Amino acid sequence: MHLHRVLDTTVPGNPVAEEAVRNVLLGVMDPELGDNIVDLGMVQRIEIDPLGGDVDVTISLTTSGCPLRAQIMKDIKRRVAGLPGVAEVRVHFGEMTTEQKKNVMARARFKARDNALDTDIPATTRIVAIASGKGGVGKSSVTANLAAQLAQRGLTVGVLDADIGGFSIPRMLGVEGRVQGEKDKTGRARFAPLEKPIGSGLLKVMSMGSIEGTGEDQAIMWRGFMLNRAVQHFLEDVAWGDMDYLLIDMPPGTADIQMGLARMLPRTEVVIVTTPTLAAQQVAARAADMARKGYLRVAGVVENMSASVAPDGTRYAVFGAGGGERLAEQLGVPLLGSIPLDPAVAAGGDAGEPAAIATPQSPAAQAFAALAECIVTEAIPLVEMVTCTARQFFKAAGLLNPMHNDKTRSPFP
Repeated sequence: MHLHRVLDTTVPGNPVAEEAVRNVLLGVMDPELGDNIVDLGMVQRIEIDPLGGDVDVTISLTTSGCPLRAQIMKDIKRRVAGLPGVAEVRVHFGEMTTEQKKNVMARARFKARDNALDTDIPATTRIVAIASGKGGVGKSSVTANLAAQLAQRGLTVGVLDADIGGFSIPRMLGVEGRVQGEKDKTGRARFAPLEKPIGSGLLKVMSMGSIEGTGEDQAIMWRGFMLNRAVQHFLEDVAWGDMDYLLIDMPPGTADIQMGLARMLPRTEVVIVTTPTLAAQQVAARAADMARKGYLRVAGVVENMSASVAPDGTRYAVFGAGGGERLAEQLGVPLLGSIPLDPAVAAGGDAGEPAAIATPQSPAAQAFAALAECIVTEAIPLVEMVTCTARQFFKAAGLLNPMHNDKTRSPFP
């Protein structure tokens, strides 16, 4: 799948601010240390051309030959390029001084001791929020089918149903039962997400619909603060374990949960779901605007309910055409995929068997397969973990993150 991207996102007379660049860099993680490159002191210089919109970022690595530099470069370019007013992003590398390395070690010790949001989510997990500005665009069905397709590829995929009052993920994925709370070796109580194998992969699901005392026909009447706290508990108090991706099914709109996520998980990538209609496109743009105001990267747009394909190949644009491409162009991001209006999606969601897996030859399933391929290979690729001298350096100091499988071990030598 080719990404349709607007190449010139420069806004004449409105150059990007250095503070905005630094803020989006808070979402770029060093997967070895489990912290962002800003707080680790790796960002040495940010230079911005006020006329052309070019941005140069200079990064100091623990060792100049570390193969992680390619991963860090990709993440920097993706996030900075998503800012309005940016034309070209160039990344330069240097090597830390002995004093700078000592500061990084001190920061790593601090993080190991006092993490602001203590989650069990590995630093290598790609976190993807599936969002929309309004309800009824099929955001949850996109989340469920994309998760199933990624798992079909042999990946471990977490699915967090952040739509607290309108949860639907357990039914769509066919995940039954209630999550159970257990104490880990440190005595801390945590929930274990429900699991469902798909092919050679695995889904890990957490939803309000899987909590004891809630049912599909029962209203959850909570105010914004409580909704946001519920999502925080799903992040902090769930033993997620190793995952390749964590998909977050966001509630519609731009309110407390969306703002809270930007604070709690600044490395989140956002995928905007819209339908072909102009009204849905304009509302979805608000969700993208909010993500960017929270310095989250908008990875791209998915157009759902695009033209239906009849058995003879005839296409019927029931909800119009071009909304996804127009929105992608408006935001200056890729159009990741177009999912046709297909009865198999609704039937699969009701039966708990996502169409992406249950009916692999259906038009929607093929579109979801293409979307998953695009996510993994181009839009939000997996972190490529490699070994370098820096890893050995920090391993010797006992600072590598994370030790998810044994919380009782000390992070120090």
